[in-house]
Amino acid sequence: MAKGHRAQIKRKRNAQKDTRPSAKLSYARVPVQKACFVLDAIRGKDVQTALGILEYNPRYASGLIKKLLQSAIANAENNNGMNPENLYIAECYANEGPTMKRVKPRAQGRAYRILKRTSHITVVLDEKK
Repeated sequence: MAKGHRAQIKRKRNAQKDTRPSAKLSYARVPVQKACFVLDAIRGKDVQTALGILEYNPRYASGLIKKLLQSAIANAENNNGMNPENLYIAECYANEGPTMKRVKPRAQGRAYRILKRTSHITVVLDEKK
């Protein structure tokens, strides 16, 4: 059990919360491995360079991540009052989501299982010092 009054516990927990602007896309219909190819290309870059990379990247995941990055930039502007020119991508990662299991009919009455993988993609921004 935690020690102290409930309000004290909540205050302490909220003080430890990460205040950097971020955006999260849950249940994206793209496998983690394919999303990570795009995320590795933009990790650590400033947001203008990252948007340029995502604009001309031919992968399907780049369109999803571009919208996610624009959402994180809007969150930084509106919620934290940050200047978009000073922002860079501090963290970006993809975690595995639930897998949809489907059945594909094959020859001689057999059935093969098809796994349609999903992912949870997170982008965290920070301001240059």
